[in-house]
Amino acid sequence: MFGWFKSEKREQQRKIKLDRKHLEARSRRFLKNYLNADETRKPQFYRAVEEASKQCQPVKSGLPPPELEDAQIAEATSGAAMKMVLGREEWAALKKDERISDFVTDAYATVGIAYHRAAGVYTIDKEMQKLGTAAVHLLTMATSYIKAQND
Repeated sequence: MFGWFKSEKREQQRKIKLDRKHLEARSRRFLKNYLNADETRKPQFYRAVEEASKQCQPVKSGLPPPELEDAQIAEATSGAAMKMVLGREEWAALKKDERISDFVTDAYATVGIAYHRAAGVYTIDKEMQKLGTAAVHLLTMATSYIKAQND
């Protein structure tokens, strides 16, 4: 029984290490840029993070399978965001103008961090937990903003 807890903790540490390597700096940059943006630019951040979140949902058409738990859905969404970040980084390496590409990739990184926070991955890492909480708040504000715009 204790072996299961150890392997679970090792898996959690592995995820945190990957997030720190591929997502943390991008998410921090996105969140800092959001905080420094004036009110006319903030909707761009909301749209970017909301669209990134939509693109990473496990089942884009309709509801996820009922047998999936919320943590599993959050984990799958975060995994999809990580794949998007890695794929976009590879693609951007071939391009010259990275400013817009970085903005979108940073939005995906923020989504990845937010959903790993929601899945409980950062319970053993307080610094990542704080970053995840900020990412979740931004995603929540973005969802509310987009919903209000559509109503």
